[in-house]
Amino acid sequence: MTPPRFDATRRRVIVICMCAGITTLLDQSVLNIAIPALRTSLHAGTTGVQWIVAGYSLAFGLALVPGGRLGDVHGRKGFFLAGLATFTAVGAVAATATHPGTVIAARLLQGAGAGLVNSQVIGTIQDVFTGQERARALGLYAVTSGLAAALGPPLGGVLIAAAGPDPGWRLALLLNVPFGLATLVLAARHLPPPRSRTHHTGLDPVGLVLVGTLALVAMVPLIQVPATGRAAAAWALAGCAALVFLPYWQRRYARSGRHPLLHPSLARSAPFALGTVVAMAQFGSSIAASLVLTMFLQDGLGLSALGGAAVTLPSAVAMGLSSALAWRVVRRLGRHTVTVGLALGMGALLASGLATLWVPAPLLPGVLALTQLCTGAASGLTVSPNQALVLRHAPPEAAGVAGGVLQMSQRIAASVCVSAVSGVYLHTAARGGALHHRSSYWHASLTLVTVLGVALAVSVLRGTRKDISAQEPVRTSDDSNMALRNGT
Repeated sequence: MTPPRFDATRRRVIVICMCAGITTLLDQSVLNIAIPALRTSLHAGTTGVQWIVAGYSLAFGLALVPGGRLGDVHGRKGFFLAGLATFTAVGAVAATATHPGTVIAARLLQGAGAGLVNSQVIGTIQDVFTGQERARALGLYAVTSGLAAALGPPLGGVLIAAAGPDPGWRLALLLNVPFGLATLVLAARHLPPPRSRTHHTGLDPVGLVLVGTLALVAMVPLIQVPATGRAAAAWALAGCAALVFLPYWQRRYARSGRHPLLHPSLARSAPFALGTVVAMAQFGSSIAASLVLTMFLQDGLGLSALGGAAVTLPSAVAMGLSSALAWRVVRRLGRHTVTVGLALGMGALLASGLATLWVPAPLLPGVLALTQLCTGAASGLTVSPNQALVLRHAPPEAAGVAGGVLQMSQRIAASVCVSAVSGVYLHTAARGGALHHRSSYWHASLTLVTVLGVALAVSVLRGTRKDISAQEPVRTSDDSNMALRNGT
């Protein structure tokens, strides 16, 4: 069975979506390899580094659901262009910064722009493609994003090796500018024009505030380490209040005849919820693992940026190959493909952590490159199959919000994982010495193995459920609101 082919119009749309994924995720992954040079150049402390890395995911996550909602209501093209223009312009500011605070502020704005763009990407794919074409388009977008994340460190390593640490990290952050400009031109010419959606104009501002509060509560206390005493209690109280009030508000908003932020069919869909948990754990652990490995290779083993990038390159190659073959595996194993990928990823993380404890330093980069090969293969088997499984449950009129919820959840997970795991590594490694770096990496790896273990358990649970939602037609928003008003 061959995958479906797109016509010329759809090919242009998916190319633009893939370019957007490359632009926004390449920028973040390049930063991972540039962090040691940036930290030295700007004299950034541990908290500053955590904000530079995790602040992007914070703003990205906060922008996704509002961005998806705005695209669902008013059309996607204008918000796509505005978000990408902001992302590209602020990238130049980050690259020319002379103070950590400037980089932090720029990364927050970049994250907001990237969130606005990516929420429109998922909604556009849902609008333009149907059936097997949609599954393939989502898979291509996920694969492209994953490859961008994996290729960032090698590209950044080459720039830093060629130009030196201080100009090198700035050039690495400027990589997004040509990609962003090219994507802007393509999107302005070829993205579908905004469609009138006069039947669906409410934005549910209270729902937006509540979802934003939940995102902040999940991410900020872990970035601003440590949150203790009254601060921790205040964050916990705000989170509990938003979590309790959100479902009540969504039901009340629907009973009034309006359209709630979170589509009722999403709230009731166990497959959507379980798949989102899997995506959160996989994405968060992969981003954190890449960052910690990069810091260990340069700070712990003393490798250059280029040497560290060479160790991570097999991950990109393996992900590309396994992603290309993933649809064949899905034909045989179905949703269990995701479970296999998660198990392989856990094994690769555990092996890399054990290697840092036992393998001599001269041999360690080669061993870690082999574990990266397994990590990339695992990601290819996990990312696009899981995303396709999750988004198949989204109704057309909530496509942007569904994509926004999924990606926001992933960004929350990335921010939490990056903050927590990098904190474990940095605070332990600060004691000095190669042995401390090895021990720090081992403990960080164990933490990430635990995160993937949760995803594996959820994936197994999902595999045992009978997916009745795939056999039933998805309700429209009007049907769902009527059901809520009737109490069903």
